[in-house]
Amino acid sequence: MEKIFTMKSDYLRIRRTGLSRQPLDARRFSLAPALSRSERGNLAPHQRQVESAGSRKIRHQPKRVSRDSLSQRERVGVRERHLSLCSLISRTHLGFSCRLIVVFTCLFALAELAEVAATAAEQKPDIIVILSDDQGAHDVSWRGSEIKTPNLDALAKSGAMLEQFYVQPVCSPTRASLMTGRYPMRYGLQVGVVRPTAQYGLPLEERMLPQALHEAGYTTVICGKWHLGSFDKAYYPHARGFDHSYGHLFGALDYFTHVRDGKDDWYRDDVPLKEEGYSTHLVANEAVRLVKAQPKDKPLFLYVPFNAVHAPHQVPAQFKEPYKSLPEPRQTYAGMVAAMDEAIGKILGALDETGRRKNALIFFSSDNGGPNPGKVTSNGPLRAGKATLYEGGVQVVACASWPGHIRPGGKVKALIHMIDLYPTLLTVAGASLQQKLPLDGMNVLPCLTDGKPSPRKEILHNTTPGGGALRLGDWKLVLNGATAGGENDESAQPKAKKKKKGATNGVELFNLVNDPYEKNNLVESQPAKVKELRTRYEELAKQAIQPKNVKP
Repeated sequence: MEKIFTMKSDYLRIRRTGLSRQPLDARRFSLAPALSRSERGNLAPHQRQVESAGSRKIRHQPKRVSRDSLSQRERVGVRERHLSLCSLISRTHLGFSCRLIVVFTCLFALAELAEVAATAAEQKPDIIVILSDDQGAHDVSWRGSEIKTPNLDALAKSGAMLEQFYVQPVCSPTRASLMTGRYPMRYGLQVGVVRPTAQYGLPLEERMLPQALHEAGYTTVICGKWHLGSFDKAYYPHARGFDHSYGHLFGALDYFTHVRDGKDDWYRDDVPLKEEGYSTHLVANEAVRLVKAQPKDKPLFLYVPFNAVHAPHQVPAQFKEPYKSLPEPRQTYAGMVAAMDEAIGKILGALDETGRRKNALIFFSSDNGGPNPGKVTSNGPLRAGKATLYEGGVQVVACASWPGHIRPGGKVKALIHMIDLYPTLLTVAGASLQQKLPLDGMNVLPCLTDGKPSPRKEILHNTTPGGGALRLGDWKLVLNGATAGGENDESAQPKAKKKKKGATNGVELFNLVNDPYEKNNLVESQPAKVKELRTRYEELAKQAIQPKNVKP
């Protein structure tokens, strides 16, 4: 009612001032205000306009009122309502001059709206996703490591450290989770990794993150490790939605020769490439080149999955020098982390240099927990490591930065899984979430930008024929945690299984709020809670398809 009354008041005011009979003066139209109810009550009878219901006839000819007679307070206010008045005035008996004003006002408004729309399109943020490979959860300076990571520290401090960020226990399933927003058990990649000899990959019917972002107008680029299928070119990254691809298809390649199991494994746009150099440096250099070449008016999705710091442990000697007091193989591993940190710094520097970082959402994490904790990597006090379903295998170091959106120096304790990045990034990009295959991921953007609680109440850490794990609220059920995580080794032919440090088989129940390091198995004292979680776990397990690398 207030809006209608205001519009009518403006109309009466224009009619009362006789604007339709005066020379064209846009300033009078934009400055002449509506009179308040009290002001209209003070008008002389011959100044008042009386309209019968359904009629706009003027009963009394209004007396001319000059613009100079208006008070200063009266001259402000109508400008904000001129668009609403357009439709009202156009239906009245005002003169040609006023109608012309309406036309020009509407044209200016449409031009302004078009400019706003264009600006909104330009403001789509760049999306940068950086993954390390096999990095320990505590192998960053901000968590007290002796390994110096100044660039990762700066990135984390510019945004938020993610304190409960989860992934799959090994490489390929985590990358598949990011690419699809769906649990790997839904497409058969829940066990182990995609090996060089595998005759399968991430199924082609899955909608991929780069495909969705490409549809939203993004240039899509991968620089680094693919590891989601290489037996047929239909499974290569360039065929799965990336406009440009650079790097390797397998895991565990030689950092200098780029050979894996006797085969060269280095490509540009899915074409074999002979190139010399340390792979971590090459990946960073290509990412820097592409950032600098990207058109300013085109949003960029840059995915940088380093093969660092995965074995084989190799690094130029100068990066090991600061860590010569450490025993091998941690000494070399520390140098690899430092080299990767330097490489990430170069990418961040390119974003700064081009001005793109001002509107870039940057995400960093490891693909799984560190292997051989205590000998090679450090997962801090978290139990066990890579290829197990304990916290040391699935809770990883992670951070996110987005200037003006994510508060610098914050800590996000909301429960987040890698599958949640898919719907979150599509939301940021304004891309469609409508697709044939349902998502498991949830939009966690409010958790990052506004500190909201996580919409996620559960995480299926994995379900395999040999066991699995489920987190439900504060509770975690682990079934055969030592074997259900996957294979640690990524060689072409898996070696004999080794016992994983800190891992056991059987049924275990933990309260992660009271026992974040999984030391106290509560199976005996909490039978009702075991039943609750096991019932939910079995519901999810029934939805899993047969693993592609496990015979029925």
